[in-house]
Amino acid sequence: MALSNNVIAAINFIALLLSIPIIGAGIWLATQADNACVQLLQWPVIILGIVILLVALTGFIGAFWRISWLLMFYLIAMLVLIILLGSLVLFVFSVTMRGSGHTEPSRAYLEYHLDDFSLWLQRRVRSSHKWERIRTCLSSTTTCAELNQNYRLPQDFFNAHISPLQSGCCKPPTDCGFTYVNPTYWISPISNGASVDCSKWSNEQTELCYGCDSCKAGLLANLKEEWRNADLILLIALIGLVFVYLMAFLALKNAKSENLFRRHKQGYV
Repeated sequence: MALSNNVIAAINFIALLLSIPIIGAGIWLATQADNACVQLLQWPVIILGIVILLVALTGFIGAFWRISWLLMFYLIAMLVLIILLGSLVLFVFSVTMRGSGHTEPSRAYLEYHLDDFSLWLQRRVRSSHKWERIRTCLSSTTTCAELNQNYRLPQDFFNAHISPLQSGCCKPPTDCGFTYVNPTYWISPISNGASVDCSKWSNEQTELCYGCDSCKAGLLANLKEEWRNADLILLIALIGLVFVYLMAFLALKNAKSENLFRRHKQGYV
């Protein structure tokens, strides 16, 4: 029984280690400027990772000190957490399935359209109240200012692979026909293009295209890329946790069988 408990404790220690990449994925999302402004996914991931860590710790303590009720709590709580983590992985995958960039002639960067993304993500940015908060946060970052430092000549900028957020928020849409001065300063044509975003562009560095649908779409494209990266980490951690959970369950079951057999052999049953 002591050997079995040590095995269970070792297995639970692995589960404890698997919570670290989950917490790390949440912290990484929180350090990204766009995610920090939107504040949707990072905190659920961080909180879930911390809870998994605490539950794995209770399982380790229960096995190491042979506290049966802690082990039962671990098995039930970890099963619930695995289901929650699996649901989160599927949810992130489903809401990031749609949405991709569109090419424009003589441009290396892509343009993004809000309607291309999932309805759930669209609702996060279509509300004027929500967007005003996000817009204020985005305009306070150096996302667009970095372009002026990196690109001077028009052709250098047109050949640049800038981020979706920079493409949508820091310049007017290409189909507006604006004339380049620098990455965040453009001369408007006599007649604006058909896009509503053309009239929303401003050379004021705190305004730019932060009120444009293209900015909302660029933000969602950025989120999609970062969420997919985080989702891959969560998926790997999920697979590891499922394997560890099954191993712990089987080890606990074998330990109980051995204990019953020993009692039977000694004449207690």
